[in-house]
Amino acid sequence: MARAIVHMDLDTFFVSCERRTNSELNGIPLIIGGGDRGVVASCSYEARKYGVRSAMPIRMALKLCPDAKVMKGDMELYSQLSHDVTEILQEKAPVLEKASIDEFYMDITGMDKFHGSYKWTNELAQKVIKETGLPISFSLSINKTVSKIATGEGKPVGNLEIPEQKVQDFLNPLSIQKIPMVGAVTFQLLSRIGVRKIQTLAEMPAEVLQQMIGKNGLELWKKAHGIDHTPVEPYTERKSISTETTFSQDTIDLAKLRRILLGMVEKLAFQLRAEQWLTSTVTVKIRYANFDTETKQCRVAYTSADHILTKNVIELFEKVYQRRMRLRLIGVRFSGLVRGTYQIDLFEDTQEMLSLYEAMDKMKSRYGFDAVMRCAGAHFKPNTKDEILKRKK
Repeated sequence: MARAIVHMDLDTFFVSCERRTNSELNGIPLIIGGGDRGVVASCSYEARKYGVRSAMPIRMALKLCPDAKVMKGDMELYSQLSHDVTEILQEKAPVLEKASIDEFYMDITGMDKFHGSYKWTNELAQKVIKETGLPISFSLSINKTVSKIATGEGKPVGNLEIPEQKVQDFLNPLSIQKIPMVGAVTFQLLSRIGVRKIQTLAEMPAEVLQQMIGKNGLELWKKAHGIDHTPVEPYTERKSISTETTFSQDTIDLAKLRRILLGMVEKLAFQLRAEQWLTSTVTVKIRYANFDTETKQCRVAYTSADHILTKNVIELFEKVYQRRMRLRLIGVRFSGLVRGTYQIDLFEDTQEMLSLYEAMDKMKSRYGFDAVMRCAGAHFKPNTKDEILKRKK
């Protein structure tokens, strides 16, 4: 039996959320982002006609589309509406995976025995639109890759079905950039040898692709043939991430404690970005030498940026650590998590800061967390068995 995999995507999600609240925003070029030196988090189709794209510097976007309205955005609103959509889908779908704040996969294999799979999916999409007021696109095909590509081709508010026998015909004329794993570097590499369409890529020997781009060559060849066995993972929402350190000797060294806290923030913020989370609540925990334990927390605008989280952690530590007794433990926890497709603070960070985080995260991912660290936080060392093993690899 061929699998039946649905991909659903909320169209221009942040923009749609704002228009749901204020109908005067309908039909105008709209950019969600922040500050002259910030970046575009989302933009309307009216702005896209001028070449505006996500992650583009705001200044560049306004040069392309001077009449665009720029809004800072409201992550709490977006998170709540994403939660509302998730609840509607979870109630009906046999298996639901929430890939991001505005993107979902469902495995409805076998449902044709009882309902028409396309009819069922279309009715569910209409339910989302009716109950939330948000536009949503979907596609139905044999795996996650084909379904995701088809959703993109059907936008805005497109509803496509690509049966197994038509998968290759659907993929062949498309640009290789439509394949999710093809980034700018891979596209440029393949373009140099004239490979720009999926059909050309599919006709290449898998061995040649492996020689050109390494271990991902075979996977790319499979996707060009519409082959993807990746399962739909049941959705579970993570509540928090945390880390703490128990000292071998109790300490009152404030400089040392601050350096360790900075290292903790850097570790957890990297984890947030790697797993595409944003946090809204920061907690600092301390335990005195007499085992008295105290915590203090604060709310923050949704973010995964080190410099914002560091500021809040240090402020909380200075508020909670009042007795000036020796400490035996300190810890940091980030909670109130929501999924996000952006790796840094959505509305405050600059293009320069985005580039810095991207470069550091790439090095950490490839060589380990402590391959590159800020000097101020370098005193912190991972203390769990898994982290120590990872450092030794």
